[in-house]
Amino acid sequence: MDRFLIELPHDPDEASCLAAFKLFSETGSHYLTHADFGCEDGVHNAWIIVEAENHDEARLVVPPLYRQHARVTRLKRYAMTEADAPHVDR
Repeated sequence: MDRFLIELPHDPDEASCLAAFKLFSETGSHYLTHADFGCEDGVHNAWIIVEAENHDEARLVVPPLYRQHARVTRLKRYAMTEADAPHVDR
């Protein structure tokens, strides 16, 4: 199973921050206890790291209201050796 970083943006006004927090808390304890918010630093996103089989399965973790705008990124930790170096598009 792969690990995915899910980024969930919301508008920077106080009402949007509170609405995002409320939706996460009402959706279930998993969302609130596993999401990190950047609002207090001026970055209006929530982030969650989940394990899933693929991008689509990871996106299903997101509350339906935010799924369309969620950014899902598969994560990989490298051993930091040349043989394990990431592929970089040029």
